[in-house]
Amino acid sequence: MPNWPKTRWWFTRLVFAAAALATACTTPLFTAAPGISARLDALLPADVLLLGEQHDAPDHQQLERETVQALADRGQLAALALEMADQGTSTTGLTPDTSEDSVRTALRWNDAGWPWAAYGPVVMAAVRAGVPVLGANLPRARMRDAMTNDALDTHLPTAQLQTQRTRIREGHCDLLPDSQIAPMIRIQIARDAAMAQTVMAARQPGKTVLLVAGGGHVDRALGVPTHLPENITSKVALALVGYARVAINSGADAVWQTAALPPRDYCADMKKQMVR
Repeated sequence: MPNWPKTRWWFTRLVFAAAALATACTTPLFTAAPGISARLDALLPADVLLLGEQHDAPDHQQLERETVQALADRGQLAALALEMADQGTSTTGLTPDTSEDSVRTALRWNDAGWPWAAYGPVVMAAVRAGVPVLGANLPRARMRDAMTNDALDTHLPTAQLQTQRTRIREGHCDLLPDSQIAPMIRIQIARDAAMAQTVMAARQPGKTVLLVAGGGHVDRALGVPTHLPENITSKVALALVGYARVAINSGADAVWQTAALPPRDYCADMKKQMVR
């Protein structure tokens, strides 16, 4: 995993926590190894396609690039929205031959948080196709307000709120004091709301907005989908590391499985991050 700043780290941990909390409550559609076109055929049409990733899985970024390219080739890609850039940034107005440096400037790209080597090919596939790339994440300047906004506590039903609490606590290896749990849940909810606002604003009739975000953000019961109105058709594809046939309690319409990664002690990494 990249050496992300602490503010990115605990967001990212939610993704791994979601995978660790896999259950057999629902059985989404599993696709072994079909081409990206067949995978999209099984999901579309939709106003919004939410593609959830594990941030340190290169195969997931490859799937994202292929998805962008396939949708663009079909003339169906309305916009690419990203957790990896802040809401309010975009490549709108840039030409397909714009340099990567100009694209990074337009998106105010944070390479320390989100390595361009991993996500640049995904972004540039959209730019080269003449499709706008939109930052969708809650800007850092708004995070402090979100942490103290207790109105966000009422967004999720009690059971789902408890699930989010468990994921955050376990996703941080039980290292966080209880006093930090509620503020972090509020930030998570506010980030999901910002991503939902971005994709809703980008909708175009007959096309699909693609949102790329961590797996926890696309959870249908907890994440971005909970902020989308009923008149928006959304589909969720969850990229999952490993070939084990499992069921994820995420409400995903499809699970795209990729090769397992080498074992890594994320809790040990987190302990090092938290003492810096």
